[in-house]
Amino acid sequence: MRFAGRFMWFALGGVWTAGVWLVGAAIFGRIPGGEPLSRAAVEMAGLGISPFGRDAVHIRELGGQDPAPTTTAARVLGPILNVMWMLTFGLILCAAYLILGALCCLTVRGLSLGRQCFKLAGISLWPAGQRVISTDLATVPRQQAAVERFARARLRQSSRDDGIDHPGDVPPAAAR
Repeated sequence: MRFAGRFMWFALGGVWTAGVWLVGAAIFGRIPGGEPLSRAAVEMAGLGISPFGRDAVHIRELGGQDPAPTTTAARVLGPILNVMWMLTFGLILCAAYLILGALCCLTVRGLSLGRQCFKLAGISLWPAGQRVISTDLATVPRQQAAVERFARARLRQSSRDDGIDHPGDVPPAAAR
């Protein structure tokens, strides 16, 4: 069954959307400063061909930093290139994945294919900084990021619980 699902994915949309990723990678690879987008697009093309068991995680979630631009021009050029990606290939890929996902979800057997399409639709809008890793490995950095967000929220809450009544707070007697 796995082979049939992977073959259906490859034949019905994976190879075509991967082709769009690769065309975008080739075009952005020719633009000065577009190499990070080109690299991300090549990685996402591989994910688009075979998305099962793999996921895209932002480099910050992996404990690293973005490939940091060292010049002011590179820091300014990066967001401009990301917006250019989104307005050109990002919207095309997102629309294609949303349509494919909706079509796949029409059948029960296609639900897993549709879920992969919707995952790739979100990634296709802003792929720079994403790295493709196995799904098992992707859960670890996401859990660590959730723990850090929870710790920050508790710190904010404890600073509010400093004994000063804040507007909108429920008195302890009324809370019971």
